[in-house]
Amino acid sequence: MSKFQTVVPIQSADLDRVEVAWFAPLCSDDYRYLGVPDGQLRSNWKNTSEVLITAEKLGFGNILCPSSYQVGQDTLTFASGVAPLTSRINVLTAVRCGEMHPIMLARTVSTMDHMMKGRLTINIISSDMPGEKISSKDRYERSKEIVEILKQAWSKEEINYEGRFYQFQNLTTDPARPYQQNGGPLLYFGGYSSPALQLCGQHCDVYLMWPEPEDSLKERMQAAHAQAQTFRRNLDYGLRVHVIARDTEVEAREYAHSLVSKLEDEIGQAIKARALDSTSLGVSYQAKNVVNSDAFGFVEPNLWTGVGRARSGCGAALVGSVDQILTKLERYMKMGIRAFIFSGYPHKDECENFGSKVLPQLQTCQLSKVYGRVPGSLPQTPLGVGERR
Repeated sequence: MSKFQTVVPIQSADLDRVEVAWFAPLCSDDYRYLGVPDGQLRSNWKNTSEVLITAEKLGFGNILCPSSYQVGQDTLTFASGVAPLTSRINVLTAVRCGEMHPIMLARTVSTMDHMMKGRLTINIISSDMPGEKISSKDRYERSKEIVEILKQAWSKEEINYEGRFYQFQNLTTDPARPYQQNGGPLLYFGGYSSPALQLCGQHCDVYLMWPEPEDSLKERMQAAHAQAQTFRRNLDYGLRVHVIARDTEVEAREYAHSLVSKLEDEIGQAIKARALDSTSLGVSYQAKNVVNSDAFGFVEPNLWTGVGRARSGCGAALVGSVDQILTKLERYMKMGIRAFIFSGYPHKDECENFGSKVLPQLQTCQLSKVYGRVPGSLPQTPLGVGERR
């Protein structure tokens, strides 16, 4: 296989156009020096909303609003609050399945989608609740039921559902219909276990991955594609990754070194351990990156694992000159990656840096419009036989 050959069939049209998103640091995860709290960068409404508004002004198509039980702001409230302050950027809102009753969640999401006039996208999270520990199989089964109930609420007159965790009969969906038609908000999903891939392949639209060497990403994509094919569906693919882009590689590496120059290992471990997913399969793969990296923290050219010393989730960054970053993104696109969610420390400064140096050189789109979810937009790709988006 050629190193630039597409790994899996591409779901969306115009592969040269990608969705480029930024990250809103809702969960007390913003630093100038990783692991060293900075009062000027603390997670609060003013600072985090400014990051989001900056991303919109620079032309980012989406922004991830994460969720945490331990630290930070409430994700749904924050996303609702920025709705009237923005007009173009999509908001990728993390929803933890099981945290809210599925009927109320359907109405909440629908209300938010109307507030945003179709700019809402959803990141489906399947995790334990605080104080709870259930098997991975049961956890994903619960998440699957919630997603199926959401889809009924968004597309049918009534909700009638009989599952292991939830049972409903003759519940009206009024007024739970979202602004977006053709299936409601796009569902982004990340997970590595077999139950996770099955849920994604059956019901979600964009399979999100954390940074790993390219060969490993190809394996993740192939596994997700195989699951989707059992349901006669295709997926789009996305990469969540940090980035340090500078005019020269030397400058980028110097900044990366500076970023972790004050990080104490015990502080980094404490930050990682506070996340409920700190022992998940996906997190173990991020830890593996660190183990396999060279003396400078690079696990492959331009992929630096230093961020993983203080993060349980996305634990690596693209580091290099603008040209090197663009070349790396081209490689990912040729593999079939269709969406990118970037971040950097501090988030507002790096949003401005990436948004001025790299973003203008990329051909971009918003996947919700490509899929034809927003009223008035036309889908650019026909649905496959038996496929529902």
